[in-house]
Amino acid sequence: MGKFMLCQICCLLLVLFSLSEVECSLSLSSSSLIPTPLCVPDETSALIQFKNAMSITDKFLCDGTAHPKTNSWNESTNCCTWEGVTCDNATGQVIGLDLSCSMLVGSLPPDTRLFSLQGLKRLNLSYNNLNLSSIPFGFSKLVSLTHLDLSDSSLSGFVPSVISLPSKLISLDLSRSGLTFDSHSFGMLAANLSELENLFLDNVDMSSVEPTSLVNLSSSLRRLSLWYCDLQGEFPSEIFQLRNLEYLDLGSNNLTGHLPKFNWSSPLRLLHIPENHFRGSIPASLGNLTKITSLDFSTNTFEGRIPDVFGNLNKLTALDFFHCSFSGLLPSSLFNLTQLTSLELSSNRLTGPLPTNVTGLQILNDLGLEDNLLTGGIPSWLFTLPSLETLYLSNNSLTGRINQIQKPNSIRIVYLANNHIRGELPTSFFGLSELAKLDLSSNNLSGVIESAMLSKLENLQTLYLSSNNFSGVIELDVLSKLKNLTELDLSNNKLLSSSSNDSGANSTFPMLDALYFSSCNVEQFPDFLRSAESLSILDLSNNRIQGPVLRWEAQGWEQLTYLNLSHNLLTGFEQFPAKHLRILDLSSNLLQGPLQAPPPSLVEFLISKNKLSGEIPYSVCNLEYLVILDLSSNYLRGTIPACLGNFSQWISTVNLQRNSLTGEIPDFCVKEDSLTALALNDNRLEGLLPGSLVNCTSLRFLNIANNNLSDLFPHRLSVLPRLQVLILRSNGFYGRLDDSMPVSGFLSLQVIDISQNEFIGPLPTKFFPSLRAMKVIVSHPTIECGGADAMCVPKCENCNPDEYKPIVKLNMKRLEMELDLESLSIGFTLIDFSNNHFNGRIPEVLAELCSLLVLNLSHNSLTGPLPPSLGSIAALESLDLSSNKLGGRIPSELTKLTFLEVLNLSQNNFIGPIPVGNQFNTFDNDSYAGNLALCGFPLSKKCGNEEPNPPTSTLGEEGSAMAFTWKPVMMGYGCGVVLGLSTGYIVFMTGRPRWFVRMVDRFWQRNFTRWILRTRIKTN
Repeated sequence: MGKFMLCQICCLLLVLFSLSEVECSLSLSSSSLIPTPLCVPDETSALIQFKNAMSITDKFLCDGTAHPKTNSWNESTNCCTWEGVTCDNATGQVIGLDLSCSMLVGSLPPDTRLFSLQGLKRLNLSYNNLNLSSIPFGFSKLVSLTHLDLSDSSLSGFVPSVISLPSKLISLDLSRSGLTFDSHSFGMLAANLSELENLFLDNVDMSSVEPTSLVNLSSSLRRLSLWYCDLQGEFPSEIFQLRNLEYLDLGSNNLTGHLPKFNWSSPLRLLHIPENHFRGSIPASLGNLTKITSLDFSTNTFEGRIPDVFGNLNKLTALDFFHCSFSGLLPSSLFNLTQLTSLELSSNRLTGPLPTNVTGLQILNDLGLEDNLLTGGIPSWLFTLPSLETLYLSNNSLTGRINQIQKPNSIRIVYLANNHIRGELPTSFFGLSELAKLDLSSNNLSGVIESAMLSKLENLQTLYLSSNNFSGVIELDVLSKLKNLTELDLSNNKLLSSSSNDSGANSTFPMLDALYFSSCNVEQFPDFLRSAESLSILDLSNNRIQGPVLRWEAQGWEQLTYLNLSHNLLTGFEQFPAKHLRILDLSSNLLQGPLQAPPPSLVEFLISKNKLSGEIPYSVCNLEYLVILDLSSNYLRGTIPACLGNFSQWISTVNLQRNSLTGEIPDFCVKEDSLTALALNDNRLEGLLPGSLVNCTSLRFLNIANNNLSDLFPHRLSVLPRLQVLILRSNGFYGRLDDSMPVSGFLSLQVIDISQNEFIGPLPTKFFPSLRAMKVIVSHPTIECGGADAMCVPKCENCNPDEYKPIVKLNMKRLEMELDLESLSIGFTLIDFSNNHFNGRIPEVLAELCSLLVLNLSHNSLTGPLPPSLGSIAALESLDLSSNKLGGRIPSELTKLTFLEVLNLSQNNFIGPIPVGNQFNTFDNDSYAGNLALCGFPLSKKCGNEEPNPPTSTLGEEGSAMAFTWKPVMMGYGCGVVLGLSTGYIVFMTGRPRWFVRMVDRFWQRNFTRWILRTRIKTN
């Protein structure tokens, strides 16, 4: 009985299963029989008219997905079957038209029949070329439209207000279309589109739209993207708290504002506000954004600490706080996040150590912490995180050793440069088998570098070990096993040298592009250079290579674009190497004989501090791309070729100082005005200063000191808007300055030296107030500068150690300093009118130059009392009024000069007690010698009712009664400022300075990552 019942149940189940299969089959069969709707004839005609008005191009790739969709359109077929066309199943009306990436070219005419598609709900014309046509008013007829995408479609003009008349719009994308919004049209859009959920206006010009009008957008808004719209002004913080907003991108505008301070709760998934001017601190309520996946606050002006509130942000995948001025310790909760793939905190002022261990970050790909103030050691977990690919920790204050790595990960990029890391590299470090880029330069690392260990890093592309204390011998034949190596920098390791065991026969580096062996005790050219076919950058400077460079030694150098052999013992070249050379530095050698014709492709030609003789060859004028020419400190004679002033439209720097050149100065800037620096000092030039210099509108530095020129003061140079340094010292300039000096002009002048000439008459009272650049407070933040013309500017922070620039050296009593153009940009100022025949009083208006650092009026015939107002030049560090006929008491107001380091009032007629207090307690007898009627400290002569002597100075007594002299010189490399048009080219030609090239490289990398994140969330 039981078996019978079981059998019946099984049969029943079988029947039910069979019936369900039949039902499914019938359902599928019936659905497959639903016919394709038949297109409305008028709409077929409208679409064909649109197709015929357009042409097809092959220039729009659309990431390789572009193809001509309209090629499938045929009037004899049902338009509902055409590619890109969607019809309503019931009515046959066209409700969707997706022609994105269709390679279309043509205008949108106002009468296009596209606007007759009354049932159209979705229209996508993105990534086509609409010939810079404007948006037609006919869009107002598409009353059913819910989705409109005109992004990347090459439109132009203003967005008409009719764009907001299709009031059912849910999604509008006009990104990168070439359009402009005015305040009226945007106001209409915000008011009318009450159902709008997605608004993408990236790269649309919204400069005339007030950010406050954004508060009128629909409360239904889910996605808002306003990247690079030139929005300006205060951003309303209410937008951050819209109840439905999931996606907000405000990047690359000029917006100011604050993040919500309290009760910030939002469904935001992406929040990007980079490259704006948001300020204030990060609120703790940031931790309430539990759905957030991407945060980008980079390049804003926030302040304070990063709050430790990331514990609940479990979905966060990318965080970018680059260059936000944050300070304080690293938030520990960041290192516990489990979904984070990118963490960027570089270029802030973060302090303290890295955590000793982490529990999260297991899928982290990129970690950026460079350019901070981090201290402590290098934790080993950095090299064991399973997914980490890039690590940026350069430019911190990290110390200690790199410990042994237990389980090396697959990291590809490690930058630890410019720290204080010491000790030897652990052998396990060379187990990072995927390592492609390694920078350990500028640390205190030591120990023997073994070529066999380096050769284990088979994927290595760039290796920077410069400026450490490594020792040993680099065996190039072993190192050449790194077949992917493109850049190698072992410079500035005094105990490191190189060798090749096989005369270079097998030491080939097929991919090597850049080799830096500066200061590595190299005594001869490595043999492998003759077979390094890809090498374009070679730096063997600061070594001990001696003798002439023979032609066979330079074989294989034909492909070089950068060659630096400076600071060696070379005596000559059989032939200049490389026909494609752009930068050639042979300075500070022993090169002799006449100057050879340089390669015509040169952009920089530096051959200073040698023993070259003869005349400057006219072949130099064939260097039509030259930017920098430095022939200084040689034994060149004869006249300066007349062509030298106009041979290159790019020329920025001409340095011929310290030679024996004669004749007149040729005309400069007759055709071009790119000249930035001209140094002709310490020659035997004569005649007049050429009038053509007034055309050099880019000129910043002019030094013609120590020649035999005879001329009036060149007041015509006052029109040069950028002139910062004017040095006429030790010539035969003559005449009165109060007659020739302009009332206005020289607005940028920061250094003027006309000492040791034949100028006469009173000091030019009307001239000094025009020196606006000497009223700029920079160096001393406590100084207040009065007057309507006073300005304040920030100090320069990033110095470039590899740029060429003019330098002025100042030798002062107890003080020697070097001044370059970078120093000028951060506020160095000097006036030297000494050793002339000036008479009369010191003008009171000098007190207006509140940022003047050095004033020298010595060795003239100045009379009268010392103006008490000089005590208002608050920044003054050196004052020399010696060897004049000044009299009266020394004003007590001068004790207000709290930065004064050098004072010389000797050889005058001052009387009475010497003021006491501040810096005046540090000066010695030499400062007052020759003033017989002075008394008081530090002189032995006592005054009546004198107070006890102040403490003796802790400064030494070296130096003479001469307060200071200064000598203009031009020197090689150091911290400097960009000169003319050369820097961009030179930086990317040489890969130096590495911090700048890396910054640009990471900028593109970060922006690409940002674009990926924005696109991913935008399309979801």
